[in-house]
Amino acid sequence: MSSKEETRADLSIGPLAGFRVVDLTYNLLGPLCTQTLGDLGADVVKVEGPEGDPLRYMGSARTDAMGPIFLNVNRNKRSVILDLKNKNVRPALIKLIESADVFVHSMRADAAQRSQISYEDVAAINPRIIYASATGYRQDSSRRDWPAFDDVIQGASGLAGLSMKLGDEPQYLPTVVCDKLCGLILASSIGMALLARERTGKGQEVHLAMMDTMVQFTLVEHLWEAVFCNSAGNAGYTRLLTPHRKPYRTKDGFISVMASNDRQWQRLFAAMDLSDLMNDPRFSTISARAANIDAAYGVLTEQMQTRTTAEWRKRLDEHDVPNGVINTLEDLIDDAYLRETKFLRKVAHPTEGDLLTMGSGVEFSETKTSIRRLAPKLGGQTREVLAELGLSAADIEAIAPPP
Repeated sequence: MSSKEETRADLSIGPLAGFRVVDLTYNLLGPLCTQTLGDLGADVVKVEGPEGDPLRYMGSARTDAMGPIFLNVNRNKRSVILDLKNKNVRPALIKLIESADVFVHSMRADAAQRSQISYEDVAAINPRIIYASATGYRQDSSRRDWPAFDDVIQGASGLAGLSMKLGDEPQYLPTVVCDKLCGLILASSIGMALLARERTGKGQEVHLAMMDTMVQFTLVEHLWEAVFCNSAGNAGYTRLLTPHRKPYRTKDGFISVMASNDRQWQRLFAAMDLSDLMNDPRFSTISARAANIDAAYGVLTEQMQTRTTAEWRKRLDEHDVPNGVINTLEDLIDDAYLRETKFLRKVAHPTEGDLLTMGSGVEFSETKTSIRRLAPKLGGQTREVLAELGLSAADIEAIAPPP
């Protein structure tokens, strides 16, 4: 974005106002990444084939091709249908790339080359472009073209196997954590590449390897003593791998309780009327508790059953011990805190009626995030965007779907 364009950008809609993102992503990782850029003010043009993003068709919907997860990861975008298999759309795609600051796609390297949208292809059209993609494995590895989805990476990265440390079978987390985390990290990395371009004037390629990203995520704490490069060191952070680390059953429900440092443990034992336990050599220091975490958390498992959730919350609050309720998914929809912050809000979609949507967990004091558009109908802005690119009415008519 030039300085002249920067001055014209309406930064009240977000710090990325004035930047254009060409989005050839589908399913969840890529669309969450580009929606994040859109929430930060970027003009995101979602390029879809005639059949549309497969996520459009997942789950029940009020109208065709507007499924619930699709609605959650495609706001602040305009949808343009361009069939990349049709050579007649190439000039329009080139014009779109010329107008863009960022190009993001969901294809494996070989598929991108076949579609003539490899980094070399796109950078030849626009050398200042930030070209971003995410695949399962590094591009310079023997696995560069291996297919990968969230479940596959949860398994390969060690996430699904963590439950085996607890004596259970491997289990997937009941959320698409790899897609979501990698999508957010890719968005952040694109922002950093834009910052570098503003300083140097140079575009570049940004590639995220899901496997490496999720191994790094898993091993932050679970590398544990193996960090010392010796055979005696065990991998696996002991506090997270005790069967007693779980929501604690109370007389009438469940509660979350967490103590970390010595002072918090002192207050927790006091709240349980067990202050003398702080003198127990198993529990008196951070290192002692780490070595005896089963016993320390076993005390909580036993004691939390002696009072109701409300009684425990009152006592723990009085002793300044971190604690919280166990919300179900349904509870979240009517959560008092989320109502207070307006994080969950009802919006009127132009074709789908009233929808519940989420805000952003990040706040900027000067350049606010914003919701300017809700998820688009398939190809809903094709003619609008092609006209902006300067295509003639005849050229638009030749490649655009019927209005």
